[in-house]
Amino acid sequence: MSTPAVQRTHPTSTTRPSAPRLGTGRRILRATALAATLPYLTLKVAWLAGSRAGIPAGSILLRGGSALTVANAITLAMDACVIVLALALTRPWGRRVPGPLLTLPVFAATGLLTPIVLGYPAQLLVKALGMGADEAAGAAREPFLDPWVFAVVYSGFIIQAIALAGLFVPYARERWGRRWQGALGRGRLSSPTGVVAGAAALAGAVAGAVQLYWAFGGSAGLPAQRVAAYSAETGVVSGAHAICALAAGAGALMLARGGALPAKWPLALTWIGASAAASWGAWTLIAVLGVNLGEGEPSTTAFFLAYADQMITGLLAGAVLVRRLLARGEAGPGRP
Repeated sequence: MSTPAVQRTHPTSTTRPSAPRLGTGRRILRATALAATLPYLTLKVAWLAGSRAGIPAGSILLRGGSALTVANAITLAMDACVIVLALALTRPWGRRVPGPLLTLPVFAATGLLTPIVLGYPAQLLVKALGMGADEAAGAAREPFLDPWVFAVVYSGFIIQAIALAGLFVPYARERWGRRWQGALGRGRLSSPTGVVAGAAALAGAVAGAVQLYWAFGGSAGLPAQRVAAYSAETGVVSGAHAICALAAGAGALMLARGGALPAKWPLALTWIGASAAASWGAWTLIAVLGVNLGEGEPSTTAFFLAYADQMITGLLAGAVLVRRLLARGEAGPGRP
């Protein structure tokens, strides 16, 4: 009596795991992220169409010309990318997007939104405690935008940040969970990576010290207009940048050295710190170059170098982050 053959099926190389079904929570977060882009996108479209909504008389924005039109178009596209990211993190086609093509925009979004998440609520708290800008500082500040614009736009940015984080974390757990689960690993990364981590820590310490100096009222290296407009509200913004630069340097050292600490904490610290330092450093440098080439008070060399150092900190720490993730992908969680 012959035994019937057992038929085995083997998945072909083209088979891809289906995306997990979304729960109610992620559907709500997706809708929230999409809705949170509307205030900023609406304002940008209105400004591109010639509206002056939210722009007071005498604002430097009214003298922006074609450069401002280009800047508005770029920032409009940047915020529209949030819509694409929210869909990519929740739709089946998002699983087919190459990792770098997805993580780089998320990295940039994390970096641009983190200082706002830290700084804007702190500004509101400072103002509520009666330590906001006094009349002299307000008068020294050149008209820019009406206060309601910051309230609407920054609230939208904070909601976007929370919603995107709530979507990206489970997405990353499902797609790349093995790279950040378990212990960090006791082995150090290679010597070249250790040198990069040391350079990131040194650059981050310098950037953090400079931003803390400005946060507490230091004026050396700042343009005269910023010195005149200093208040506790502007100080907390510099404080937020200091925290991010220091976090990037500390996280890079932790990743290079390894250890028994759960991997998710130093990876998250470096991701947030490096993205904020690199993104805001680069963004500020672009703004400084635009001011120096156009109208407005030229920035000082020290101011330019400070943000260049901040950007370099983020890039170096980001390189260490990538190296550690690659090493964990090759060796498995907890084994360097």
